[in-house]
Amino acid sequence: MVYLILLVSLAIGMPVAFAIIASLFYFMAVGEFPYRLAIVPTEMFSGINSFALLAIPLFILAGELMNESGITVRIIAFSKVLVGRLKGGLAHVNIWASVIFAGLSGSAVADTSALGRVFIPEMEKEGYPRDFAAALTAASSVIGPIIPPSIPVIIYALIVSGVSVPALFLAGIVPGLLLALFLSGYVMIFASRYEKGGAALPKEEKRTVLIDGIIPLLMPVFVVGSILLGIVTPTEAAAFAVAYALFVGMVLFRNIGWRDLPGIFSRTMVDSAVILVIIAAVSAANWLLTFNRVPNMLTDMALVYITAEWTFLLAVIVLFLVAGLFLEGIAAMLVLVPILHPIAVGMGVDPVHFGIIVIFNLMIGLITPPMGLCLFVADSVANVGMAKLSRRILPLFLVEFLVLLIITFVPVTVTGLPRLLGY
Repeated sequence: MVYLILLVSLAIGMPVAFAIIASLFYFMAVGEFPYRLAIVPTEMFSGINSFALLAIPLFILAGELMNESGITVRIIAFSKVLVGRLKGGLAHVNIWASVIFAGLSGSAVADTSALGRVFIPEMEKEGYPRDFAAALTAASSVIGPIIPPSIPVIIYALIVSGVSVPALFLAGIVPGLLLALFLSGYVMIFASRYEKGGAALPKEEKRTVLIDGIIPLLMPVFVVGSILLGIVTPTEAAAFAVAYALFVGMVLFRNIGWRDLPGIFSRTMVDSAVILVIIAAVSAANWLLTFNRVPNMLTDMALVYITAEWTFLLAVIVLFLVAGLFLEGIAAMLVLVPILHPIAVGMGVDPVHFGIIVIFNLMIGLITPPMGLCLFVADSVANVGMAKLSRRILPLFLVEFLVLLIITFVPVTVTGLPRLLGY
């Protein structure tokens, strides 16, 4: 009955967090626990009573400030200098602007929204089909949460005790760059006919563009570098990112005024609340699963029937891709990781490697219909319809799936950099 309530709630469009809470309250009401209903709010509060979780609203705020400060235009200009002269130049700029933007927001949805408003109309002017421009923007935005700093990485480290945030940050760099390279390869092969590449900028203008581009690029360097050097915790680094973003927006670029701050803060609060409510609800659900020893039973069962590491990893890929079709990425991570992580460790999978596989998997879910958030955001800008956008995203999804297979079955692509730097 609990699962029926959960499924019906999701089917009628109830948010994931409230669907979980409703099913938990029913279970407690009919169960035999000594405190019954009081357990649900208690465990929800315990799930978010963490100093480390402050990093999430702070990174969201930093991303909002940097986006509002006008750095999107500067990132695009910077990317044009680097790759704009290639065939299909604007499509390459779209991809590599996402790589740079990834170091600022850590959010694929923010990336799609910020860059899509610029790239989709501009690419259409250059001869690209509007639906292709929207699909490429959504697909490249997946890079955002993989390259550090990354909100899903911080949440994963909170779920799995003992996994290092710096190690996960480092582990995401190569997969993120691989994804950008493979998407660029697809553009070179299949989409370069739309545009033949732009003319080179004059040297003086190029120098100005590069200098302007360095200012936003310094933020991820300082943030990730200070964490790797052990100077600050991820939460303290997020606070520094907010201070840096405020300085850039209000002092250097002067695109943010005091009147803009209430709107920026309110958007941050809404986005943060969505994530934190999901974390609270799933924390209560995980407590119930643990109380009933569900993770232990599933671990024992998996170790009996799945004897090879590669079969387990393949099963994980399929499971998370299917989960990504229906569940928001963070919710799926919070529900499944506590169950699957012990099995992965029992199979001998490196915890950092497994973490990046999970995050990469779920980020691909952001571009898969029917629940892909990045698709909805891209379509809200492009207005081409989900049917056309879904057809256009299919080859890009296959490119990303290929990269997922590479990082899954060639572990050095994930673990090589952290081990090289001593993690």
